[in-house]
Formats: sequence, C-alpha cells, structure tokens
Amino acid sequence: MKKSVAFICVHNSCRSQMAEGWAKQLGKDVLEAYSAGTENYPQVKPLAVEVMEEAGVDMSSHYPKLLSDIPEKVDMVITMGCNVDCPYMPCDHREDWGLDDPSGGPIEGFRETRDKIKENVEALIARIQRNDI
Repeated sequence: MKKSVAFICVHNSCRSQMAEGWAKQLGKDVLEAYSAGTENYPQVKPLAVEVMEEAGVDMSSHYPKLLSDIPEKVDMVITMGCNVDCPYMPCDHREDWGLDDPSGGPIEGFRETRDKIKENVEALIARIQRNDI
C-alpha cells in the first residue's frame, strides 16, 4: 500500500514542488505525493521548472496549491525548512528537511537544492521500503 506524503512550504513555488516531482517520479510505486503552501503565489518558479527538466522531471503542468487543495489527512508531512509554523495537518509522521530557499539566487543554487531534495526523497523511499516509517 502506498504512503501519502505532503511536502509543505510557504509559497509552494520551488522546494515543495521539486519534492513532489521527485516523489512522483522516483517513488511512484510507494508514494502518493502532494505539495502545498501556506500562502498564495502566482506560479512555480521558472528556474525550479528548468533545473528539474534538466534532471528529467517534467514540472511544466505544476502550479502552486494551498493546503486546502490537497487531502486533509496524509501519512506523512514534510516541511522544507520554511522557518514558519505550518498549520496542523493530521499525519502519522512529520519531519523538516531544513532546506534553504534558492529563490532570487543563481541557477546553481536551484541545482544544489534539486539534488539535495532528490537525495532526501530517495532516503525517504528507502525508509518506507524498510518499514522504518
């Protein structure tokens, strides 16, 4: 049975979108992935879409979503390191990945963040497969 995971950030425009993209590609057999933010934002950051495309993950159809746009109850909630208190979401497991937001910086920062998120998603999938979560 798949585990549902919500990746949460402030604007759902970069890190949480990347995490959803990786989870859907790498964990399609074990994860049902969502992402959302706590505030409205007009679009996913173009550099986030670009660097994910470089890595073979298509996020061209992604758009920022709010918490109210995803299921109310998920198995896991993962925050990206927003340094904000996310509203309570019922879940069985919660963790924070403590990632810096590359927004406003050079494309290299987006690439570094993309690669860190990929490593984190791979580790998450491995923990689920070992029944550690």
